[in-house]
Amino acid sequence: MKILQANSGVLTNFDVLNFLKAKGASNDLARVLANVAPSEYKVIFDYLVATPACTQTRESIDEFKEKCREYDLAEAEVLNIINTRPYNVVGIFPMIEDIDSRLGEKIQDLVDMVVEVLPSLPVPAATDESGANTADAEKIEHENDNNEEEPENEEPMET
Repeated sequence: MKILQANSGVLTNFDVLNFLKAKGASNDLARVLANVAPSEYKVIFDYLVATPACTQTRESIDEFKEKCREYDLAEAEVLNIINTRPYNVVGIFPMIEDIDSRLGEKIQDLVDMVVEVLPSLPVPAATDESGANTADAEKIEHENDNNEEEPENEEPMET
């Protein structure tokens, strides 16, 4: 790969995920890009598929950028909003410098527009009451059932 023009623009998480998928990236570590270590690839890909980037489309991002012009946001602010997709005022507040004086009463309008234009976050895996991922817990229990051998002549532990 050759860099034609350095720092020609910023990339959203959607752009990076799209690039990885276009180069044949998937959850299969055997198909890792040549210049990326499997561990680095796994961290990047797994992170991006758990962010709003996995549900976004080029059209939704372009529409969002177009509608953001009326709020006079900096490019970095727009990028942060796209990458994190805040769904309330509390989520958007730290992303925009001096938000009160710049947007005033339009803050909630911006949040409503984000929720309307950008697709919702991916649905997390099912969890139990303790907040643990039930699919992972079942997998671990199944692995333990297959790998554990009961030691002979050992007294049970009191709890």
